[in-house]
Amino acid sequence: VQLQAYGGGLVQAGGFLRLSCAASARFTTYAMGWFRQALGKEREFVAAISTSGGSTYYADSVKGRFTISKDNAKNTVYLQLISLKPEDTAVYYCAADRIPRAITTTRTNYDYWGQGTQVTVSS
Repeated sequence: VQLQAYGGGLVQAGGFLRLSCAASARFTTYAMGWFRQALGKEREFVAAISTSGGSTYYADSVKGRFTISKDNAKNTVYLQLISLKPEDTAVYYCAADRIPRAITTTRTNYDYWGQGTQVTVSS
């Protein structure tokens, strides 16, 4: 499975973006996640969604501001970002977990990764 993330950009604090991640194959059996990596920092979990899309989980730092969703018919997962802060600046990666299990926030549990899309929030 190949993942293609896009939709990043430069926005002012308080602004919004919608990130998309398109998969090359059907991913109805994959849970999906978004991670981010700021310059000089480790990649961190942001949000995840179950195979059906019925369950979601968020990092505390983005809860209430980011929304993950999944369109299995389009093989696409989305991350809606609102009320952006300068500390949200990072490269955002989408990832797919091919193992049927509960939503995981562990980076190493994800098998496939997109190339990343840059989000820059100016103050």
